[in-house]
Amino acid sequence: MAKLLIVEDDAAIADQLTAWFREQGYVCEAASSGEDGMQLLSSFSYDLIVLDWNLPGMSGLEVCRQFRKNGGQTPILFLTAQSDITYKESGLDSGADDFLIKPFEIRELAARVRSLLRRPAAVLSEKLQVNGVQLEVSTRTVYSGAKQIQLMPTECSLLEYMMKHPDTHYSAKQLLTAIWSSESEGSEDSVRTCMKTLRFKLAKIGMDDFVKTNRGFGYVVQSKS
Repeated sequence: MAKLLIVEDDAAIADQLTAWFREQGYVCEAASSGEDGMQLLSSFSYDLIVLDWNLPGMSGLEVCRQFRKNGGQTPILFLTAQSDITYKESGLDSGADDFLIKPFEIRELAARVRSLLRRPAAVLSEKLQVNGVQLEVSTRTVYSGAKQIQLMPTECSLLEYMMKHPDTHYSAKQLLTAIWSSESEGSEDSVRTCMKTLRFKLAKIGMDDFVKTNRGFGYVVQSKS
């Protein structure tokens, strides 16, 4: 199922949309500011971004421009209370794919999301490759030579994050903050358990030492053996 990112500073709207899309079977994450949204976009892959125009600090328009400048291709659907054509023109020129004016019916938003996801460009095909290991994010499949394994969503998010930041050490607490939505959904023990199962699966394709533990520093994926 597609993975969505909702960047919305209104907590009530963000919670409503996140809950609704999750009920529909989507993987859905949320950020409450432009800066937090950019942080997630720099660390994880998404199939579609629902982006509010009026965000505190970094505006939605700035997020859109920066994301496109960085090479991001994920479809962006703007939410805005502004119906003036000038805003639509600015957003579309900055790389947005669609607009929805607030207030809106959630069924219309869902229809627009489905429409954008049907576009060929919305098919997530990102593959990460580090030190002989390849991760296909869309299918959560890890390859090493002719061997392959399938990961669970959290295992995939954990490996994806570390492969995007090779040669950087992370403590269990840092990974908890980066991967889990909130501490109520996980703990440092959750990170350790997930890392244990991930390593067990990596061992099946001969990569049991791919994620190293350096005492006093934390977990690391090295770009070179």
